[in-house]
Amino acid sequence: MGEAPRSPEAKQYQTSKSTWDEIANSKPFQDLMATKKVFIVPAFIFFVVYYFALPVLVGYAPQFMATKVGFVNLAYLFALSQFFVAWIIAGLYVKAANDFDRLAKDILEKAEDAQGGK
Repeated sequence: MGEAPRSPEAKQYQTSKSTWDEIANSKPFQDLMATKKVFIVPAFIFFVVYYFALPVLVGYAPQFMATKVGFVNLAYLFALSQFFVAWIIAGLYVKAANDFDRLAKDILEKAEDAQGGK
């Protein structure tokens, strides 16, 4: 089978690709990715450890997790706390993402200015 003729959009994409390569290799973009990594990696590690702490503690310290706190035991409180921790992490990410978006917008505006504005 032959190759389909390229549309004007495909040609424009090739031009855009080199622009995106320039942006991806720029110092501000690399700084943005590093900034995102500083937040995302620790938050992910914390959540995974916190999430798996419940089954590990229930399995290896059942007497401790069976400790009564009011009408429920620690295991139920820990399980309930995971919902709150997830919402807190999500809220912190939304706040951080607003900064990420501002930095990304600045990078794109500088790239458009360098291309003569669009």
